[in-house]
Amino acid sequence: VLLGFSVLIRRSSRRAPAPPAPAVLHKISDPAVAHRVLVDNADAFSNRPVLPFFVELAKRRGGQRNENISTVPHGPHWRALRCNITAETLHPSRLGLGHLAPLQREAIQDLVAALQSTGAGAGLRDHLRAAVFRVIARLCFGDGVDECHVRAVCSQVHGLQVAIGEVNPFSGPSLLAKLAEWRYQRQLLAFHARITELCLPLIAARRRGPHDDDLCRPYVDILIQLRVPDGKHGGRRALSDDEIVDLVLEFLGAGSGSLVVCLEWTLAHLVVQPEVQKKLRHEVDGEAADRSHLIRGMPYLHAVILESLRMHPPAPVALRHVQAAEAARTLVGGGTTSDVTVLFLQGDMGRDMKAWKDTDEFRPERFLAGGDAEGVGPLPGRKETRMMPFGAGHRFCPGVGLAMGSPKCFLAALVREFEWAPPTNAVVNLTELDGFLKTMKKPLSARL
Repeated sequence: VLLGFSVLIRRSSRRAPAPPAPAVLHKISDPAVAHRVLVDNADAFSNRPVLPFFVELAKRRGGQRNENISTVPHGPHWRALRCNITAETLHPSRLGLGHLAPLQREAIQDLVAALQSTGAGAGLRDHLRAAVFRVIARLCFGDGVDECHVRAVCSQVHGLQVAIGEVNPFSGPSLLAKLAEWRYQRQLLAFHARITELCLPLIAARRRGPHDDDLCRPYVDILIQLRVPDGKHGGRRALSDDEIVDLVLEFLGAGSGSLVVCLEWTLAHLVVQPEVQKKLRHEVDGEAADRSHLIRGMPYLHAVILESLRMHPPAPVALRHVQAAEAARTLVGGGTTSDVTVLFLQGDMGRDMKAWKDTDEFRPERFLAGGDAEGVGPLPGRKETRMMPFGAGHRFCPGVGLAMGSPKCFLAALVREFEWAPPTNAVVNLTELDGFLKTMKKPLSARL
C-alpha cells in the first residue's frame, strides 16, 4: 500500500506544475521584538497563513473557502465579521449583568452541585468544560436548546480541538509526513462534518424564529442578519449556512476552550500554593455571593487570573503570514525571496527573563499596586509588550473581555464554595502540553 501511494504521489508531482517556494518559518519569543512587529508594524503582520485543513475543507465545498474571523484575510470582509461580533455579542454591555451574568450564575450553580456530588477527581476538567460550554452555547444559540444537543456539540468541538493539536502544519515533505497529514486531515474533516450536522438544525430554527432587536440576541441571529461585502458582484450579501457554521464553530471552540484552560491552570496553582488560595478566599468572602458585579472590584482575583495567563496563555503560539518584502524590512535576518510564516511563542514571552522576575514562580502580587508588573494587562500597551495571551496588533482576540471576566466569576464561586487541596498521596503535575491549547499534560485532580 505504501509503495502504491508513493508511486501515485510521484506520478502526480510529475504532471503538476512546480509549486511556489514554501514560506520560511520564523520564530519570535522576545516580547520586545513582538511589540515592534505586531504593534509598530501592525499592517504588515495582519494576515494569518492558510493552513492545510482549510484548503481541504474548501475542496470539499467546490473550491469555496468559508472564512471565519481568525482566517479571513485582513480587509473589508474581516472588518465586517469582527465589527459584527465586537459591536453585538462581545460588546461590554452584553457581557454585563443584564444577559451574561444570569447564564453564568446558572452554570456555576450546576457546576458546584456536580462537584459536591462527585468531587474534583479525574473528571474535573469535564465538569469545567460542560459548565463553560453551556454558557457559550446559550450566547451562541439562545435559550431553549436541548441539553443533550449541547453536550453532543461540546463533545465534537472538543474532539476537533484535540485533533487539531496533533497536526503539525509545518511537517516535512517525506512520504511518512504526507501520510500522517492525510490521516489527520480526514479526521478533522470528519469532526467538522459531524459539527455541521449538529449545528445546521439549530441555525435553521433561528432562521424560522423571531429575531428581537434587543441586546440579548444570540450570535446566530446576528450572523443571519449580517451583510458582508460581495467580492464577486459588488454590494453586500448574506452569509451562507456553511459560513455561519464555521463562524459558530470558531465562537464555540475559542470561547469555551480558552476559559476551561485558564480555570484549570489557575485552580492547579491554588492547590499547589494554599497561601495564594487563602488570600484569594479572604477577598472573595468579603463580597456577597450574589453581587457578581463586584468581581471587577477584586484586585487580587484579577491579579491571579493575569498571573495564570502570563504563565499559561491559552494558545501556545500566534501565527502570521508576512510577504517577503515586509519580512525583509521588519524581521532581523528576514532577507528572503519567499513569504514568511511567523510563530509568536506566547508562552515563552510570559517567562522572558528580560521582562519578568522569577519567571517560573506563580506570584500574583506582581500585578498589584507597587508590584513590578503594576498596570500590565492581558493586551500589549502602546509602548511595550510584556505578555500577549490574546495576541496583539490588528488580529488580537476580540473575546478578551469574555476571556477575562468569565474565569473570574467561576473562580470566585469555586474558591468560595470549596477549599482546594492536593489529592491524597499525590502531587499536582504542572507539566504543559502544547496542542491547539496549552493544557495540563495530566488533568488536574484535587481534594475538596
